[in-house]
Amino acid sequence: MIKYLIIFLFSVSFLNAQTYTSETSVEVRVGDLFEIGKPKAKAYKHIDFPKANFIIKKGGIANYKNTEGELVVVTAIKEKKNGVTQVYIRRNDGGRFFGSHTVVKADVNQALSAGELRVL
Repeated sequence: MIKYLIIFLFSVSFLNAQTYTSETSVEVRVGDLFEIGKPKAKAYKHIDFPKANFIIKKGGIANYKNTEGELVVVTAIKEKKNGVTQVYIRRNDGGRFFGSHTVVKADVNQALSAGELRVL
């Protein structure tokens, strides 16, 4: 009987611990400054950079490593129906991403937790 009680208490505490590790939403406003970080994978997953062929078609250079460390500013915020906060970001210096795109989209909560965006 004591074994079952211990197992029950352990499972309840484990489930409670999982609820506290859920995503924390960040209060983002238009004009907030972020820095683009290094992606954990080969490509950015939560910042919606265009594919290389679209960059080249618009006359840009598709080098994703040059975006690391860039300061970006939030220009618009969009709440989706599923609760995802999507932001539109542009470079702080007024330049273009890859020489072709002025604004890109990003899922701010996922990008912050993955390290693709950092708050300044």
